[in-house]
Amino acid sequence: MQYTQLGRSGLKVSRLCLGTMNFGPFTAEPESFAIMDHAHELGINYFDTANVYGWKLGEGVTEHIIGRWVAQGGGRRERTVLATKVYGEMGKWPNESRLSALNIRRACDASLKRLQTDYIDIYQMHHVDRSTPWEEIWQAMEVLVQQGKIIYVGSSNLAGWHIARANEIAAGRHFLGLSSEQSLYNLDERTVELEVIPACAAYGMGLICWSPLARGVLGGALQKAQEGRRAGEQPQRRIEQIRPRLEAWEGLCRELGEEPANVALAWLLHNPVVTAPIIGPRTQEQLDGSLRALEVKLASETLAKLDEIFPGPGGAAPEAYAW
Repeated sequence: MQYTQLGRSGLKVSRLCLGTMNFGPFTAEPESFAIMDHAHELGINYFDTANVYGWKLGEGVTEHIIGRWVAQGGGRRERTVLATKVYGEMGKWPNESRLSALNIRRACDASLKRLQTDYIDIYQMHHVDRSTPWEEIWQAMEVLVQQGKIIYVGSSNLAGWHIARANEIAAGRHFLGLSSEQSLYNLDERTVELEVIPACAAYGMGLICWSPLARGVLGGALQKAQEGRRAGEQPQRRIEQIRPRLEAWEGLCRELGEEPANVALAWLLHNPVVTAPIIGPRTQEQLDGSLRALEVKLASETLAKLDEIFPGPGGAAPEAYAW
């Protein structure tokens, strides 16, 4: 396994992050336990989850599964950099969602209980809350750090200007600010190249990529169109929209002698701002297959061909659109 530091922080994490969103809804608890144990065997130390995963209102299904795995001991918690998220609706009453100081502190305590741990390594805001001032958010996060309940703060799904605003206010409070941003990023969905990636680079943040295979579309969709998430309505619609691109994409992967999923992950890992893509295996076999991406090296000619197939926005703003 390869490791890198999470942005400017001293925290070392694996270049692949184990996503746990499948645990519960698609992967039963025994197999989820086996996948997490196997991830450790492979050297993966970075696990990502969220309080809403499991998608049963207020139940925190996935966090409970991870907590019962942690409770087995054997160094499981100590070897894991554990990241979870706050924002999503955990109940129907007011203040059971979003980023008020009240909900941040309550949600953190609830996640700690479900995860059966004393601290969260990276506590991530799952979305921007436009109705809560950053000063209030940082006050709540500072209290949690002081109490030893969280160590680092991350964000997810923020715009570039949100990242800048959040970090500038944190700096004014003499607080570390954001250590990472978790964004939708893959060959087919490259909007973050305009402003989010430049913001992460400027503030020394690690970029964590969710949906690195574009909901399975980049994982050999033309051959496996009826498997897993590819069978869903949205992926199927996207497959038909970009079928010529996918034909060129999968043809290029065949020329390289590599599985499309591994090339897609390797392309993300080639970006120096990217800390880790999130892989969400449903089985141990899928987890094993992802490790090949760490060995795939993409030549400049291959990178140029990928840009031809999936052009992206044209680089960073404003040059991408201004001239």
